[in-house]
Amino acid sequence: MPLSRYRVIDLTTVRSGPTCTKILADLGADVLRVERPGDSSRERVFFDQGDLQRNKKSLVLNLQHPKGVEILRALALRADVVVENYRPDVKHRLGIDYESLSRENPRLVYASISGFGQTGPYRDRPGYDQIVQGMSGLMWLTGTEETAPLRIGIPIGDLLAGYFAALGILAALVERERSGQGQRVETSLLEALVGSLSFQAARYLNTAEVPPPVGNHHPLTAPMGVYRAKDGHLNLAVGNDDMWGRLCRALGRPELADDPRFARGSARLKNRAAMDEILEAALAMKPATEWVEILNAAGVACGPIYRLDEVFADAQVVESGLVHELNHRVWGLHKVMGLPLHLHRTPARVRTPAPLPGAHTREVLAELGYDEGGIDALVADGVVEEAKHA
Repeated sequence: MPLSRYRVIDLTTVRSGPTCTKILADLGADVLRVERPGDSSRERVFFDQGDLQRNKKSLVLNLQHPKGVEILRALALRADVVVENYRPDVKHRLGIDYESLSRENPRLVYASISGFGQTGPYRDRPGYDQIVQGMSGLMWLTGTEETAPLRIGIPIGDLLAGYFAALGILAALVERERSGQGQRVETSLLEALVGSLSFQAARYLNTAEVPPPVGNHHPLTAPMGVYRAKDGHLNLAVGNDDMWGRLCRALGRPELADDPRFARGSARLKNRAAMDEILEAALAMKPATEWVEILNAAGVACGPIYRLDEVFADAQVVESGLVHELNHRVWGLHKVMGLPLHLHRTPARVRTPAPLPGAHTREVLAELGYDEGGIDALVADGVVEEAKHA
């Protein structure tokens, strides 16, 4: 597999960090999840943890104990990557920061994910996705003037931070092939979201115009948004003037293509209210599913608006092979989402279910040279824990 030669120490909890290390694990990296005794994230529902922690090993290690820190340093000496999402000062207090670990392993790539960054006035604040969605401007841009601000329906800040961290780690590993040196990789939920504002950021930065929330309509292109058909809604996205002409003909209103109010993109944007009234009157003549077929056949971008049950029944989603089944010794059969990424020779794979906390404690310590008696003593002293089998 693409990353099978790399060892990763995963010190992360909740979602941003585990998302990053899940990507690395799915691509074949040997990911060891180092869990804290009594980690509250274990209490999350099984299907959430099953998705985040698959393909990983688990060691329960007490980093408040000097022997626990000693074990982690020994692991880091053999590792290629360490990933953490503590608050910035925690790793320094524990003595497991990049500077400390890289002195012993200069090839180490050390990734840090935080709410707001490793420096700056907010560095010590707790950073949750909900908070950062608001601070990034994303919630202000979502919804209409009547409903905004609205939260995105998934923890998009956590996810993007995890994706960017994985990208940074891969770049650092590639660079290490040339220099022989590791380095720090840092991102935050705030940077990930602000850095993903795309054309809305460019619009503000270059015009000083604060974009208003425009609901389901695209702020700069029309028609591009949600429209009502006879029995429900559909998405319509007319990206250029040629497609506008195709839409008009497909709707049985070819004269609209030459109407000066709508002939050009800028005119359609200016006259959107009048245009939408005409479009919805035409779309009301047929069901949404029928329009989706008619308009796509005419070369007009159009699609249904699915509930999740409809998403996973869709033929194209089924074809993608995203859904995988795993059999867990406690949870039984459950489903997880694979990576939305295809490598034709060395694909990402979902290989093993999420481990029970401490499932690999003895195996990992034995690799470090501890004998059975030494491991028993560490368990008795509360330095490590083993899996409690149900």
